[in-house]
Amino acid sequence: MKVLMLGWEFPPFSTGGLGTASYGITKGLSNNGVDVTFVLPKAPYEKQIGRVRVRSALNLGGKVRFREISSFLSPYQTDESYRESLKEYTKSTKNRPISRSSEIYGSNLIEEVERYKEEALRLALEEEFDIVHAHDWMTFKAAKLIKEKTGKPMVVHVHATEFDRSGNNPNPYVYAIEKEGMDYADRIIAVSAYTKGIISERYNINPSKVRVVHNAVEHGSIKLKNMPDLGSKIVLFLGRLTLQKGPDYFLKAAKRILEKEPDVRFIVAGKGDMRNRLIEMASSMGIAKNVLFAGYLDKEMTEMAYELANVYVMPSVSEPFGITPLEALKHSTPVIISRQSGVSEVLSHCIKVDFWDVEKLASTILSVLAYPSLRRVMGFNGREEVAGMSWDESARKCVDVYNELITAPELSAPRIIS
Repeated sequence: MKVLMLGWEFPPFSTGGLGTASYGITKGLSNNGVDVTFVLPKAPYEKQIGRVRVRSALNLGGKVRFREISSFLSPYQTDESYRESLKEYTKSTKNRPISRSSEIYGSNLIEEVERYKEEALRLALEEEFDIVHAHDWMTFKAAKLIKEKTGKPMVVHVHATEFDRSGNNPNPYVYAIEKEGMDYADRIIAVSAYTKGIISERYNINPSKVRVVHNAVEHGSIKLKNMPDLGSKIVLFLGRLTLQKGPDYFLKAAKRILEKEPDVRFIVAGKGDMRNRLIEMASSMGIAKNVLFAGYLDKEMTEMAYELANVYVMPSVSEPFGITPLEALKHSTPVIISRQSGVSEVLSHCIKVDFWDVEKLASTILSVLAYPSLRRVMGFNGREEVAGMSWDESARKCVDVYNELITAPELSAPRIIS
């Protein structure tokens, strides 16, 4: 079986869970005997990206090839950030052309998504494949065009919706692309039942068309050196600093905790558009000296943060899945997660709270910090639970979806056009 996969984030050039999931699923598909051609945008200033990706493909087992489209599209992008990337590159080239003769980059995000779909089609027509598999909204238009021109079945993989990202205030253009892609797809893969519900209710999609494939976690030995002793109990938040991830609720809980336990330290790791607001918030609440804003952490520093933490907290407002709790549990670090998350469907050995219930969140954190025996039990049992999760199993479920379409395409659910 051969799959043409369209994505826009892949390690080592990734900033969030989509990159982790793309790597895990692709590796799992390769382990399951599937040939994958992965199409990715590549910014023209990323000189080493091709070499790195070739090495990554070899690590994935030889059944993975990468094709690149020169583009400024990047993860979690807005029209403003796209324009800024284009502007900075134009400055760096000192008014030299910013494209090859066959390329003209879009002047805004909308134009670039349209250009990207044409470039993806050009590459697709050079490849042999049985299925086109597209990740999240920026690739949906490309997948639709490829299906139209080749007749190949189309699968869209929803890692997050515009309702998750925007706090229920969706960008109409992005929503329209998501809706069109879901309508036109032969099957939709959702990362959780939680996300399947949003797809059905908010996008008017027949639930029979949607298959749930939960994410997993990469396993392997963890070797850390020179671990510092911070001399305090550590509570960790790690994720993008956006409304979706609930970092403001984390700080509100921190305020209540410090009123009872003034020596607790809080680490906020990640970057995002809420960073300055959160720093000001910590200062105005009088807790700034207890909160470390660590910024973006590379893989080694992320592992160190999990190891240092006494408890990991994910207070997301709307989390389609949430891989970070699984990563924390690999370190036997107990986790507290939002009930409004997909990962809550697969984890039993954790504590679940509503993101908005700050009092409950604070009291739960205090309980975990106060009782070492509770931390040990949660950490041990959680680590055992996570050990049974694998990307190979997630990939096998994707293969089942492919086989539905290849062996019995007449069973495809009808598209709902509205």
